[in-house]
Amino acid sequence: MSALSAAVADYLVVRRALGFKLARSEKLLAQFVAYCDQEGVTTVRTETALAWAQLPTEGSAWWWSQRLGVVRAFATWLQAQDPAAEVPPAGVFGPAQARRAVPYLYTDVEVLALMDAASGLRYPLTRATYRALVGLLAVSGMRIGEAIALDRDDVDFGSAQLTVWRTKFGKSRLVALHPTSVEALAAYASVRDELCPRPKGPSFFVSSAGTRLVYCNVSSLFHKLVGLAGLVPRSERCRPRLHDFRHRLAVLTLLDWHRDGADVEALLPALSAFMGHADPKHTYWYLSGAPELFALAAERLDRHEQERRA
Repeated sequence: MSALSAAVADYLVVRRALGFKLARSEKLLAQFVAYCDQEGVTTVRTETALAWAQLPTEGSAWWWSQRLGVVRAFATWLQAQDPAAEVPPAGVFGPAQARRAVPYLYTDVEVLALMDAASGLRYPLTRATYRALVGLLAVSGMRIGEAIALDRDDVDFGSAQLTVWRTKFGKSRLVALHPTSVEALAAYASVRDELCPRPKGPSFFVSSAGTRLVYCNVSSLFHKLVGLAGLVPRSERCRPRLHDFRHRLAVLTLLDWHRDGADVEALLPALSAFMGHADPKHTYWYLSGAPELFALAAERLDRHEQERRA
């Protein structure tokens, strides 16, 4: 292990002791150290960091900024121990924050198309797993990381609920399921146990090898399903993503509340808790997630103003 690699390991231990997960940082820093070793560089050098950050060369300036930001955070920590370490300047590639993606709000037809596409995959267990996974994401609003982290004991068919442990903000929560969803997950579990009687772990969703699903593989296969289902981007910033199933659930729920004349302001904290948001303000963002939802909210506001003036 090189001195730079050992420093990265120490850095990750310190940051994680403060509560940071740093999964992406660990991966990127390992790649950076490998690049430095290849170049014969023993500490962080600005020139080396900039060259590495721009790999792949066809990447976006935003992605280069993200990569360089990971190195900058590590270099700032390292410089306290190694004065020779250089901290690359900020803003070299422009702002580190990307414009927020426009939610791709799947229609019911598109969700079914994705599930049907999963049914056409090569391996029987993969077909069953991804059909059930897409269905669960569409009706639960779970993050993909939460779904693939589910263990078998986390799925309670009797009480029709899932337990999501230690999520993005360190919280745990219960996710209620509709009876039809319970039925679909139970059917998947039966097929899964038949096709994979000796899994290699306790995960609820399993790969064709009997292991827990890995995000990068799920993401790659999902893009394949998008193509098979015939889904296309609606604009440059509005493309089918796994995360958009959460947007779909939130927007559909808010639409139903507005149409029913419900007190959305009072109900919003419940939706926020259901989705695992750290603060209801994060759920408010969904008000701009669909033109139809925004129009309904504006219509209700106009009606309220007219009643107040009457």
